[in-house]
Amino acid sequence: MILYASTPSSIIFSKRNAPQQATPRRPSPFNCARQSSQDAPNGGNPKPLSSFPRLFCHNHCSCICGRRLFIEAAATSLFPLSSSMASSNSSSDYTAILNRVHPPKPDWYEDFYASVLANGMKLYEAEIADYKSQMFATLRGKAQKVLEIGIGAGPNLKYYAGEEGMKVYGVDPNPKMEKYAREAAQSAGLPADNFEFKQAVGEAIPLPDASVDVVVGTLVLCSVSNVDMTLKEVKRVLRPSGLYIFVEHVAAEEGTVLRFVQDVLDPVQQLVSDGCHLTRRTGQSISEAGFSNVDLNMASFSNAAFINPQVYGVAHR
Repeated sequence: MILYASTPSSIIFSKRNAPQQATPRRPSPFNCARQSSQDAPNGGNPKPLSSFPRLFCHNHCSCICGRRLFIEAAATSLFPLSSSMASSNSSSDYTAILNRVHPPKPDWYEDFYASVLANGMKLYEAEIADYKSQMFATLRGKAQKVLEIGIGAGPNLKYYAGEEGMKVYGVDPNPKMEKYAREAAQSAGLPADNFEFKQAVGEAIPLPDASVDVVVGTLVLCSVSNVDMTLKEVKRVLRPSGLYIFVEHVAAEEGTVLRFVQDVLDPVQQLVSDGCHLTRRTGQSISEAGFSNVDLNMASFSNAAFINPQVYGVAHR
């Protein structure tokens, strides 16, 4: 596996201390590493993970332009989301929010996009496999109910869905993803009765408060209409001390060639990739969402092209 990343240099911020009391910490696979998209490759596989430290760290690696702030503000005004609606138990409310933030698309488009995700991400998934294996290893024996938002074709199920007695909820706004996700669940050894697909969006998760042990989300916050609302929903459905496992691509560093390419391609990417944004500060959004602690790392993957860099890690409820 080829990983383009510099030697980690991390600064950890504890929620119990003021930011100026930040203390340098020995690098680990889940420390917040400040890295540039121009870093030279150092090769090798990720180091084995120890238990995740209960600390809170801030990512300052990604950035956003004024044009994106304007567009996202406009989108929010066009599709206002009510937190009371998002956390209600009314199926009509969930459906209303689904149709508002993800209007129905032609069947041919939904079919095509589902097929692309199912068959076009294999090289990327192979490259990031070691990282996912280490993250999901922390769930063994600790999770009975797992929610995956933006489950897509289910590429993550093989890492965690084989646990005996586990119940998995897969949420995705595209109903055509269900057949691929069910196939992936079956291949992972998950009984059919233990997998439930729900057509919904991350801004309104159709599950009760504190109902799952783990929330999984990979490459999904790039395409939701409201990142902050989605993270609030993640926290709402998590039980106390629950875990949020994430992998998200973020904006490249300002002034780099990669960031210039992202700025140019961003409008087209949103159009052809179901609302995917290339220049979001997702790492910062997760760090500032109010989790008790966040272990966050950054890397770039050769098979992800301009969908780099990426942040990955675990947040504790």
